[in-house]
Amino acid sequence: MIVVVCLNPALDVTHQLDAVGWGGVNRPRAVHARPGGKGLNAARTLHSLGADVLMLGLAGGITGAGVQASLCELGVPAAFTPVAGETRRTFTVVADRLSGSLPPGLPAGTYAALIRAARVPVVLDTHGEALWQGTAAGPAIVKQNRAELEALAGRSLTTPGEVAVAAGALGGAGAVVVTLGPAGLLAATGDGCWRARVPAAVAGNATGAGDAVAAALAHGIALRRPWDEQLRHAAALGAATAAAPVAGEFRRPDYLDALRAVAVEEGR
Repeated sequence: MIVVVCLNPALDVTHQLDAVGWGGVNRPRAVHARPGGKGLNAARTLHSLGADVLMLGLAGGITGAGVQASLCELGVPAAFTPVAGETRRTFTVVADRLSGSLPPGLPAGTYAALIRAARVPVVLDTHGEALWQGTAAGPAIVKQNRAELEALAGRSLTTPGEVAVAAGALGGAGAVVVTLGPAGLLAATGDGCWRARVPAAVAGNATGAGDAVAAALAHGIALRRPWDEQLRHAAALGAATAAAPVAGEFRRPDYLDALRAVAVEEGR
């Protein structure tokens, strides 16, 4: 079983429009509400892949109840601890012509404590001080995007080599996987550096694409996939999720098409 912990879940609301008029009234042609946040997106993705998954987290208020009800409707097993605060909402606009945090009140060492208590391989996807402390606790994989890694490095990372060096500076983790948007993924591991490239950029809703990558990495650990196959599936699942109009979802044909097209290289 893969246990996903999401301490700061959300209800993701996506509005689809033909085009956005920032100075006028916008009438969406469709509105979708889905349980979201890094962990919930990952758990939904794992469930869609057929993995045995359990979602754990904190939820409060009307929005929290809605998140739990939505997960129940989707068939994703979940157990939430009730909290006094209201669970957050996120708002995304997807237009045809437009180009994991901790909740307040929890200490930065929360993820580190969970990693030490877990005694199983952990994929950590967070940022800031929670990341530094969590990485020191020895997760199997730390997942970052380029912007998060640049914030840690304190400078722009313009080449794969610079990304690899910055990823390698995150001591404590077994491996660091960095999402590079349309440029694919880069993994700095104990066995070397790997690069996964997608053949072309996709149009859709990139919200949740990085979480799909984290889900694929967790699935890869559970299935004992070698690094090249882990990255191939992670890049394909991220691309398929970015191609879908609704945050955190993917179409299986898109996933399978991307899986055939992803190129993985070692040492780049």
